[in-house]
Amino acid sequence: MILGGALITELLSTLFLCIPQFETYSLLLEKIQHKKGDWPKIHAIVGVFESFDFVFAAHLMFIILGYTNELSECLQRREQDILNAISLVRVAKARMQKLRSNGWDQFLQRVTLFCNKHGVQVPAMDGQYVPYGRSARFARNQTIDDHFRREVFIGVIDHISQELDNRFDEVNLELLSCMSAFSPVDSFASFGAQKLRRLADFYPNDFSDLDLLKLELQLDNYIDDIKEEDSFKCLTNLVDLSVKLVQTGRHNVYDMVYNLLKLVLILPVVTASVERVFSALTFVKTKLRNKMGDSLLDDCLHTFIERDIFFQVDEDDIINIFMSFRKRRPDKKK
Repeated sequence: MILGGALITELLSTLFLCIPQFETYSLLLEKIQHKKGDWPKIHAIVGVFESFDFVFAAHLMFIILGYTNELSECLQRREQDILNAISLVRVAKARMQKLRSNGWDQFLQRVTLFCNKHGVQVPAMDGQYVPYGRSARFARNQTIDDHFRREVFIGVIDHISQELDNRFDEVNLELLSCMSAFSPVDSFASFGAQKLRRLADFYPNDFSDLDLLKLELQLDNYIDDIKEEDSFKCLTNLVDLSVKLVQTGRHNVYDMVYNLLKLVLILPVVTASVERVFSALTFVKTKLRNKMGDSLLDDCLHTFIERDIFFQVDEDDIINIFMSFRKRRPDKKK
């Protein structure tokens, strides 16, 4: 028995469409296919790939990730376009709701056409659902339509919608909207003193009542000043704005405005860094490393998260630095 080439290739291309190393997965399957003594594993892989459950889940994953791809890329950019991010959040929420309400028939037709093209058996939706690899005796009294429509299709969409609501509620969207008022694009066309004053209210520990009054006055002087300065007219992001304020010494003149700008710059970085650390923990703190100390764990996380930088460091330089920390005792003469 061999792996269904066209079927698996198209399914894997659906799942790993954005991964450049797609050929690696195909070569891996070919090695498993020709490796002696692994026929049970081969049969299991073939069965999973040629099941309706896998095809259904792969297409659902592809559609949901496709609808949220632009939002994900926008939020992960170093220089974030906050206005577009807010718009993409609303688009993603609306798309999930539309997919939940009216997308089932079109989605099922798409999956059915794919299955018919590659010879995957499409079960009758009014039949009893039996999980793949399970005995019908232990299956619940549930129709196939109920399982795939209610539990999988609607269940996954509701979970994604809930995550979007939790991460981007009205307060967070207001915060992002206020942050966009700092944007220097088009000669500070998005600037709004009221929005920035509202943004400062989100940081009561950093701005006292007196600071807020001072901030209101500084904002009016700040925008009139930098709009007249030619060096500020070609800026396109908040990072360049902060650098230009420091270069011109205006970070000391408009200290309250600059403090608020620093908080705006720090917030996305801190959020992304925390998510990167938690993702890295699953790779670094394995069962074999479960008893390592906090200091060693921190060092391992730093080297793993910033591995692109460490790959550029020469090993001889690391050894020389390590040896220069302190003098070693000379070997005793025998």
